[in-house]
Amino acid sequence: MDRLDEYIQQGITGPREINPDERRKFLGTLRERVVVALTQSQVREKGTYSEVEELMKQNKEATLFLNGKMNYTYLSDYIKLANNVGNKYLISTDKEHETDLGLVLAYDYAVDKENIYIKKEDSQTPEQDTDDNRLVQFFKKLF
Repeated sequence: MDRLDEYIQQGITGPREINPDERRKFLGTLRERVVVALTQSQVREKGTYSEVEELMKQNKEATLFLNGKMNYTYLSDYIKLANNVGNKYLISTDKEHETDLGLVLAYDYAVDKENIYIKKEDSQTPEQDTDDNRLVQFFKKLF
């Protein structure tokens, strides 16, 4: 009866997945397969990240997963890039769950890359970040 119950349960809820929460976060793939990931706010920035372009050129067999909940205008630059470089791309939409990621470049097997996130470098140098400068920025935000 256990096999019959399992079969019925899969018919109701769909096939069982390994790490469903991780798959939802990484747009349908697993963390161990990811080469690079960008947040939604990074994808919304004008243009494309040169680091992503370089990694796409180095990993042409990898698939570019894009967050289908985002406006197409933000995704179009990366779709054009994928077409130019030769990467496959997939627009992933999960209507029931949210993720802060907007783009994931991943293989269909584990690559176990330690650092997958691109950090935006701060344009200010530490010398510029004085108390006076912070006060001016505070008042600019108010007015």
